[in-house]
Amino acid sequence: MHAFRTRRLPLLFLPLLLAGAHSASAALRLPAVFTDHMVLQQKQADPIWGWDAPDTAITVTFAGQTKTAKADANGKWTVRLDPMPATSTPGVLTVQGSEKKEITDVVVGEVWVCSGQSNMEFPVNRCWDGDLETMAAKFPGIRLLSVPIKGTQEPQDDFKGQWKSCAPDTVGDFSAVGFFYGRLLHEILGVPVGLIDNSWGGSAAEAWVPRDVLEKDGRFQALMERTAKSEAAAGNPETLAKYEADLAAWKTKSEEQKKAGKPVPRAPNSPAAWLSGNARPGNIYNGSLLPTIGYGIKGAIWYQGETNSARAAEYTDLFPLMISHWRKQWEQGDFPFYWVQLADFKAEKSEPGDSDWAELRESQTKTLTAIPQGGQAVIIDLGEAADIHPRDKRDVAERLARWALAQNYDRKMVFRSPEYKSLTVAGDKAVLTFDLFGSPALRAHDSGTPTGFAICGEDHKWVWATAKITGKDSIEVSAKDVPNPVAVRYAWADNPVCNLTNAEGLPLTPFRTDSFPKAAPAKP
Repeated sequence: MHAFRTRRLPLLFLPLLLAGAHSASAALRLPAVFTDHMVLQQKQADPIWGWDAPDTAITVTFAGQTKTAKADANGKWTVRLDPMPATSTPGVLTVQGSEKKEITDVVVGEVWVCSGQSNMEFPVNRCWDGDLETMAAKFPGIRLLSVPIKGTQEPQDDFKGQWKSCAPDTVGDFSAVGFFYGRLLHEILGVPVGLIDNSWGGSAAEAWVPRDVLEKDGRFQALMERTAKSEAAAGNPETLAKYEADLAAWKTKSEEQKKAGKPVPRAPNSPAAWLSGNARPGNIYNGSLLPTIGYGIKGAIWYQGETNSARAAEYTDLFPLMISHWRKQWEQGDFPFYWVQLADFKAEKSEPGDSDWAELRESQTKTLTAIPQGGQAVIIDLGEAADIHPRDKRDVAERLARWALAQNYDRKMVFRSPEYKSLTVAGDKAVLTFDLFGSPALRAHDSGTPTGFAICGEDHKWVWATAKITGKDSIEVSAKDVPNPVAVRYAWADNPVCNLTNAEGLPLTPFRTDSFPKAAPAKP
């Protein structure tokens, strides 16, 4: 998937940066998560950390508090502030060590991490009405922090960046889902909101997990074997020679296309690019996530899965493992973690059958029962067949925000999409019941007749079904060619035609009642 931000630092500057960091190691240094305009998480003991010469006495003051520490043998020090209520009144956080540093315009409110791939990275200025949204984004109480993309096997403790107040000249390139989510919380709760965006277009879930965690878990043996092969291939002379030949051919073809006034084809990827890319296990965790771990947050929102769509069974284990490990490393307990289910995408199929994207959505739904404090925004109605980056990000953010407002901020509302509950068969009819999670009833949008159901008998041959709502939480499904139904599927396709929602307009979660193997399993 396309990466919307090019934030990686050129490799030629890396030695200079490392040399600069080394020469400054004896002086007081604060990481980029602590800069002017930052937001501290309210009502919890927020850590403040940095580096100075070993054994240096450190004093941190903020809002009438004074905390002290001593730099350890490696120069690292940490203090924890006492929990504070939210405040929009800016303060100054002072750190005194071998020198004095002041962080100004610091407020206290709600802090959320915005992670995932390009649909989380998708910027405000590219969504529907992005020009209007950008011009109207005058919210000094919302603060934005963008973490540069960096893929590496070496754990990082800092990055180049700084907090910025939300304004028309700062919000345009920021995550649209993150901004709309944060704006809702800011306006409804009336407190400052900090948003940390570390998304990376096209990223694979395994890149967000430490490599050693995956290596020690037998469920990911095949994944790590593929990783080892990719790493070996990246330095293989034959692979490099092929790349050079492909690159030469691409240059020739590009010149021909330019002269003919035709689009230039995409350049071949360097084998070495994978090593520092967004799919190698551990790369994003080490490069972009780790420098922020420990900063006081309320929770995280996540929009990813497209890159892993051909490996849904693996994702069933990988996704909850990733969430659990983040929580373990953050040391803030089971903080809220809300994700976006894959949207509808690609061509509509005339016949029912198997779907990689449907299986990945199922894996995402299973995560609801695999971890505590998780939530899923179903957006099966918001996608675009010809664009993997649907431009409607406001509705996506609103469905995520419902989870947070209801679960974490005590707002009374329906927040969860209906989900399949049970199946009973009566003759040639399959009767389905659903959990409505506080909604009064199911409804069929637009036509009034439910669409999107498929049914099969013992032969496992799927046909489209006729469906009707028989109660506030029940639907009857049948097909004239299936006298003895055994299983039902709903919205089980890359881009399904379906129309069921609850009374509040939240879509019915795609589901299947079977666990049949795919007719033709996809290759990894």
